[in-house]
Amino acid sequence: MSAIPFRPAHPHQAFSAGFYPDIDFDFVVRCVLGATASGAADVGEVLWAIDAVSPGDHDEWFRSWHSAGERARALAETTAAVDHEFSASWAYLRAATYFAAAVNALSGFGPDDRLLPTFRKHRACWDRFVDTTAHSVDRIGFPYEGDELPGYFFSPGPDPVPRPTFVMVNGSDGALSALWSSGAAGALARGYNVVMFDGPGQQSMLFERETAFRPDWEAVLTPVLDHLLRRPDVDPGRVALYGISQGGYWIARALAYEHRFAAAIADPGVVDVAASWSANIPKSLMKLFHAGQRKQFDTELGIGLKLTPKAAHTWNFRARPYQRDSYYDTLTAVHEHTLTAADAARITTPLFLTDPEDEQFWPGQSRRLADMSGGPALVSRFTATEGANYHCQPLARTLTDQRMFDWLDDTLARTGH
Repeated sequence: MSAIPFRPAHPHQAFSAGFYPDIDFDFVVRCVLGATASGAADVGEVLWAIDAVSPGDHDEWFRSWHSAGERARALAETTAAVDHEFSASWAYLRAATYFAAAVNALSGFGPDDRLLPTFRKHRACWDRFVDTTAHSVDRIGFPYEGDELPGYFFSPGPDPVPRPTFVMVNGSDGALSALWSSGAAGALARGYNVVMFDGPGQQSMLFERETAFRPDWEAVLTPVLDHLLRRPDVDPGRVALYGISQGGYWIARALAYEHRFAAAIADPGVVDVAASWSANIPKSLMKLFHAGQRKQFDTELGIGLKLTPKAAHTWNFRARPYQRDSYYDTLTAVHEHTLTAADAARITTPLFLTDPEDEQFWPGQSRRLADMSGGPALVSRFTATEGANYHCQPLARTLTDQRMFDWLDDTLARTGH
């Protein structure tokens, strides 16, 4: 999921009525608490982690989540040592969630010798969950431009019968383990295979291989789909695609050129990634950017970020996956993540688009994508009254699962697959 570049896109939103007056801290807490519904966190562990952290204390924020990860990991290892793998599996998953929050706390501070070790602790706990879960799991290296994207293929059962398959695309900074709570657990419970992987610029591909984001995700998803369609346990007519947060853009772009997916879910729909940046950059600077004044833009933005360390932290966090050398070039790369009207018209795949009230980053873009798409599209509104507001409905993932999988089951049935 995403964070806000400089300030809330909608300052009237009552984030201060939540867990923290700091909107970034508050949103992380909402996301981690939302993971409790699928067993990826525990309420008491989360409340313990945040209890002693003062608002705005980023170092303590990191240390607290890191400590929560260590506690859960120690519990998992103690339990695994006496052959209680079922219990150990869930403790490893919770540890992965908390270490992921610790990684998130570090990743905007520039060079930090804690980042890679913490990420590797997170990934080691995720892999131990994979090793001990009751589900059947294959590790897969999906082909990508002479390299491989590290991925996982979960199956609800060991028998290799053709099943519907749910391919998950993460957001700009989401941990792979977070996809468990964003639909993987719900898909497995409903009899779907689940596929997840790190794409270019995401987590392991960024931290360990320094790859950058790219806007043309058909170059990523077509090889993934080619690989899956060779498996006997994948029903070729029932492969569905899901994208969360910025993944909502990436899947939409891919669907303009890759038409073999039977259905797709964007949570939420995104057509203009740069909107969440430009809305939070002073208009005077955006005029310089649009006028092509690269040097002046870089100079003035650099001065502004020196005066506002929190904004600099957020810029570093958001900019790192684009792998550009200047502020101007970074923002140019962000603007490349825009779905044109011509590309949207090429989409024929049925779409389900979440549309939460109080969307912080891309308000109104699910409706825009539905209107632009060349195929059928359903926009599903989520509201504060349902406890389902804010980006990706962090505290309403059970409700989200219900709506999107009911739609997906019905869509696959209607299309005759």
